[in-house]
Amino acid sequence: MQRTTSLLALSKDCSDTSITTAAEAALEQEAHLACLLLDTMPGIPGYAYGSTIYGGVTVPDSWLELLQQSRKDAERRAAEIKELLSRSGCSGDVQYAVGAGTDIRLLTARRASSCDIAQAAEGLRKNEDVFREAMHGVLFQSPIALMLNGTPFASPSRVFLAWNSSLAASRAAHAALPYFRKASEVVIGCFDPDMSDERDGEDPGTDVAAWLSHHGCSVTVSQFPSGGHEIGRGIRERAKEAGAGLVVMGAYGHSRVREAVFGGTTRTMMEQADLPVLFAH
Repeated sequence: MQRTTSLLALSKDCSDTSITTAAEAALEQEAHLACLLLDTMPGIPGYAYGSTIYGGVTVPDSWLELLQQSRKDAERRAAEIKELLSRSGCSGDVQYAVGAGTDIRLLTARRASSCDIAQAAEGLRKNEDVFREAMHGVLFQSPIALMLNGTPFASPSRVFLAWNSSLAASRAAHAALPYFRKASEVVIGCFDPDMSDERDGEDPGTDVAAWLSHHGCSVTVSQFPSGGHEIGRGIRERAKEAGAGLVVMGAYGHSRVREAVFGGTTRTMMEQADLPVLFAH
C-alpha cells in the first residue's frame, strides 16, 4: 500500500511506542499518516439538562472548566504526536477533537473521506465510547475500509476471506485486493452457505475465487458448517488453522441495534485482538 493516506484514530491513552511504530511502518511505504486524536467531553451534570423558561440550558462553570482543560490536554497531546511524526521522518498530520459521541462519529467520517484506509491505534479500545463511535464513523459514513489489530502497511502471505455473497463482503474483498495480490495464498471461507440461486449459488465462493484468479491470486475455497456455533468463532478458528495473517470480511450484515443487543459476527471480530481484520460495510 505505497503512497497511500492512512487514517490513524487514536486516544490520549495511546502510547508513544505504538504511534512511533505506526509512523515507521508508514514511512517504509512512503505513506502519509493522518492522525486523529479523539476524546469524549466531560459528562454534563444531570441538573444541567433542565431548561429555563426562555429555553436556555444552565451549565455549571465547573463543567466548562473541565471541557476547556480536556481541550488543552488534547492540544498538548496532539503537539507531542506531531513531534513523534517529525522525529520518525514520516509524512503526517495531526488533528484533535473533544466532543460527544455523534461529534466523534462525524469528525472521524469527515477525516476518513480524504484517506485510503483507516486503522485504530493500539490503546484506542481503552475508551470504549471513542472506539465505537470512531469505528462506526468509518464503516457507516465514509467510503474506506477499516483495519483492526494490525497495520495496513503489512503484506501477509496468507489472507482469509470470510465470504457470504453480501454487498458488505464484496466491498471488503475489493478493498483488500492489494493484499490478495501480494499474498501467496487466499483462503475463501463460506460458513453455512445458502446454496439457493437467490443467495450463494450452487457452488458458494467459486465466483469470487474466479475473479481473484484473474488477478493472479492463488485461491482455495472451503465451505464450513458452523455446527450451531457463532460464525465469528468459526472465522477465528478457521483463519488460525489456515495460518492467515489477515482476515477480510464485511461488517454489520445485520443492523447495529440487533448486533448490540444480541451480539453478532462483526461484534465478535471487533472485540477479539488476536487476528488483524479488514472490515468494510
